[in-house]
Amino acid sequence: MEKEKSPVRAGFCLTGSFCTFKNAVDAMARLKNNGCDILPIMSYNAASTDTRFGDAESHIRRIEAICGRPVIRTIEQAEPIGPKNMTDIMIVAPCTGNTMAKLANSITDTPAVMAVKSHLRTGKPVVIACATNDGLAGSFKNIGKLMNYRNYYFVPFRQDDFVKKPSSLVADLSLLEQTVQAALSGRQLQPVLL
Repeated sequence: MEKEKSPVRAGFCLTGSFCTFKNAVDAMARLKNNGCDILPIMSYNAASTDTRFGDAESHIRRIEAICGRPVIRTIEQAEPIGPKNMTDIMIVAPCTGNTMAKLANSITDTPAVMAVKSHLRTGKPVVIACATNDGLAGSFKNIGKLMNYRNYYFVPFRQDDFVKKPSSLVADLSLLEQTVQAALSGRQLQPVLL
């Protein structure tokens, strides 16, 4: 008798690009519906800031309903992820320029970056879905650094409004599942630039 395959255990970090939360949470739901076991994590700002795109508690309730477990909201809760082998892959979607800078420079001061750091201890893949207004400006160097680091993979991205926001970049979250599959095989989904 063939052994049943275990579901992919995906950590899913949300950071403060609030205008992309709906798309990110929809992508999370698709992963869950496709059989992923999702461990939700939020940065401090993502978990506590009410914006015109929704209040924090409503986002948290929706995420917890999708995942069937509480959102990790503290550094202390995120730290055991690697040592306890809780994830096969870590997703950061949306990943702000601020979070990319922290990851590129080993700064660990939010639950999201702690989750990534802890997960990386085990040499497993991290998927970044960037969403930043300065992707082709101040954040560009950090994107380049992360692309050169081992175990980092990017959801393909594009300029989201090259007329009004010429430096802004956003990942195409419709490609998240394909990026996750490629990253689990040690491969970057191409093309990265859309």
